[in-house]
Amino acid sequence: MKRLGWIVCLLLPLLAHAAPRQDYARQWPLTLARDDAGAYRVTLDDTVYRQARSPALKDLVVIDADGNPVPTAVFAPEQPLARATPRLSLPWFALPSTPAADGRAWSLVSEADADGRLRRVEARMSPGMSDDAPRTALLIDLSRVREPVNALVLHWEPVEALDLGYRIEASDDLEHWQAIAARGRLVDLQREGRRLLQRRIDLFGLMPHYQRARYLRLTPDRSDAVFRITGVEAELASTAPETPMRWIELTAAPMRIDERTAYAYTLEGPFPVRAVDVALPGNHAVRWQLHSRADERAPWQGRIYDGMTWRLAPATRSQARALGTVVRDRHWRLGTDGAAGALPRLRLGYRPEVVVFVAQGRPPYALAAGSARASRAEAPLGELVAAVRRQRGEDWQPAPAYLGPPQMLAGDAALEAPRDWKTWLLWGVLVLGALLVAGFALSLLRRPRAAGSAA
Repeated sequence: MKRLGWIVCLLLPLLAHAAPRQDYARQWPLTLARDDAGAYRVTLDDTVYRQARSPALKDLVVIDADGNPVPTAVFAPEQPLARATPRLSLPWFALPSTPAADGRAWSLVSEADADGRLRRVEARMSPGMSDDAPRTALLIDLSRVREPVNALVLHWEPVEALDLGYRIEASDDLEHWQAIAARGRLVDLQREGRRLLQRRIDLFGLMPHYQRARYLRLTPDRSDAVFRITGVEAELASTAPETPMRWIELTAAPMRIDERTAYAYTLEGPFPVRAVDVALPGNHAVRWQLHSRADERAPWQGRIYDGMTWRLAPATRSQARALGTVVRDRHWRLGTDGAAGALPRLRLGYRPEVVVFVAQGRPPYALAAGSARASRAEAPLGELVAAVRRQRGEDWQPAPAYLGPPQMLAGDAALEAPRDWKTWLLWGVLVLGALLVAGFALSLLRRPRAAGSAA
């Protein structure tokens, strides 16, 4: 723990010269999947890339409620620290089980935050029901999880034998509940030194809407099972081994190069492009070459020289081409052998990067981006996470956080390059020094003449 504290202290000087909130164009409020994780990961979206100006995303940082930057780093999606956590602990509330095996024997009285997070839940029993009933029914709070949940994993205190089925209901308001097709079964049986254990309740049977429901209610088939649940985890769908490719489609602007027609495209942001595709209407077969550059003054760099796009039917067409490296250029140029017949659309594929940050300072937190004068300080988050894993296990990962709608900060004013007052001041000092030297030289030249006229 002392080592972890020292690492956090070492992060503080990196923030001493960081820019204030108004040095950035926009911010995105962050919703934390849980409050006590300490470190979080958030996947960038196209709105962040379109706002960023630095090719290396140096004008991107997480800030706290007071506008102070917190330790932040950007990772490629394939890096270990960027991978999604396989499981996430969920807030849950134990409710009395009922002989009716449904929720009609009691009503819920709850307190929730503005974002739907439950603070308190009270179950009021119907007349004739006993408050001493085993509390094996569950109300699970998913209000801050913004991605599909594949399964629930339940934990309980040791029992002699457990075999209990559950029905699952979903709700967005705690008032109206919808039974869903998925069912679960908890099993914990032992015989002759062997153990049969089933903690997982599969939610693949949920429709997409219910996979993103705010609340789930689990009601046991029987009310006589006595055991104590100690924890509930969500198995997130985002733990796929590879992040899916996202695509941006650009419109062509014709141009002439050595009496040949080419097509120019502009990408609005430093997207980490990994693959390209050329799309044309109807059946076609066209060879093409692709170049790119960071800005209008930079030389063109060849990316693909032997590309070919073809289509014979709606479902029979050429595949996208992978680039040899990640390219963040904004300007792209497509050349074709022969007439394309129509304006080709350039499709650029990218895998969004992941921002990892330490929850330092006061919440809530926000991601700020877009600045011509601010630059994020480097933070040794890899070493910090390694220290945490030594304490909590090698499987520990930062908890998820989610981007909210963008909010304006300084807007376009943050994108204007700051005036270089130091350079102007230096030139002023040099000019003033030159004038003083010239004046001193003139005074020396005048002295002999004055002496001669006196003689």
